[in-house]
Amino acid sequence: MADQSAELLEKLRQQFDAAPYPKIPLEQTSGGDVNFLHLHDLMVPHYMRSQRIVQPTGKLILDAGCGSGFKALVLAEANPGAKVVGVDLSQASVNLARERLKHHGFENVEFHCLTIEELPSLGLEFDYINCDEVLYLLPDPVIGLKAMKSVLKQDGIIRANFHHSSARSTMHQMQEFFTRMGLMEDSPDAEQLSAVRDIMKGLSDGVLAKARTWGKSHETDDDLLLANHLLRGDKSINVLEFFDLLRATDLEFISLVNWWQWDLTQLFENFNDLPVEIAFTLANKSVEEQLHLFALLHPNHRLIDLWCGHPGQAHPYALAENWTEAQWRQAKVHLYPQLKVEKFEKELISAIDNSEFFEISKFLQKTNSPIKLDSLISSCLLQLMGGPRSVEAIAQHWKKLRPLNLVTLEPTTDAEAFDVIQTHLIAFERQGYVLLELVD
Repeated sequence: MADQSAELLEKLRQQFDAAPYPKIPLEQTSGGDVNFLHLHDLMVPHYMRSQRIVQPTGKLILDAGCGSGFKALVLAEANPGAKVVGVDLSQASVNLARERLKHHGFENVEFHCLTIEELPSLGLEFDYINCDEVLYLLPDPVIGLKAMKSVLKQDGIIRANFHHSSARSTMHQMQEFFTRMGLMEDSPDAEQLSAVRDIMKGLSDGVLAKARTWGKSHETDDDLLLANHLLRGDKSINVLEFFDLLRATDLEFISLVNWWQWDLTQLFENFNDLPVEIAFTLANKSVEEQLHLFALLHPNHRLIDLWCGHPGQAHPYALAENWTEAQWRQAKVHLYPQLKVEKFEKELISAIDNSEFFEISKFLQKTNSPIKLDSLISSCLLQLMGGPRSVEAIAQHWKKLRPLNLVTLEPTTDAEAFDVIQTHLIAFERQGYVLLELVD
């Protein structure tokens, strides 16, 4: 088994030395893509775990399996003031990652040619570990997770993902097909890539393998083929098996990274129309069971992508809708940091000036349908661009915008303004657009 693992790692090393992944131009950045930056912002999982605001300044971030360094660059962009350390088993990839971060002026970074199993040799402890699109390549994912856990600070968080077996099954069949065709014995070269394309394009359109794994972009994008059809060592698991991995390494589940896309209730036309006993049974399943049931009904996600950490680190998380009035009066509201960009502010102000609806979900997609704000609520949101504000202050701003009750024409009371703002903030927090901080 040890010999097989070493052989697999060596083949992966050769593949990524020959073709560092991802093959993204050196000058390319995240381009301010809020959704992409969100995936790499350490503040988000900390808030999901304990409803606490954790700033990135001074934090130590590990990109485990950094490849050519594009994700390390995004981690540096999303977490200003943090130090990013990248490791990868491919020296060619590490060299390119180093060059990429230097090109963009990031100096508080370092890169090492190491396997994930060798992480303890760094002698470092990390606040956040990004292990994205790597775990399913490790010969033994448990050993990899244990290695990451051993260098994780007590209150640190790991992002890890694994291919989902139901969504990946056809691709595994393609990998076996190309293995049997002798196209995965050595590091894929131009000739092998061309052979794959000839085979896939030559298949009839009704063939399931072509329908499920091939598209126009595959005809020109080498990275897509190398990360899918010709990927060595690719494995997949289901939700229950992933939770078993966490238990085997004594890591505690925090949340799915894309939690809003795994809502079991949203798979039904109207969940409330189900018989009471069925709805009750579904609603009372554990998080693990609900996610598994979702995947059985709708296996549309290629990855099971989650955050985890050492057990017992979560602080009490009080749902905003259950806060006392005193807690609301003391609370501060933060606009999600990645929204504080010029484009967002410019379009927000334009919508307010023209009394138009502002589509906030265009910047950060946290629901399955568009979210549009009227100009008055948009004006309240604008108050957060300069920094956190108290709920009380935002309610007073609302009162200035709406001084009269439009039904009774009586002056808007403090209580009415506070109730309106509280209702909107509960929805915004649930959708991920604001962070609510309880001030002691």
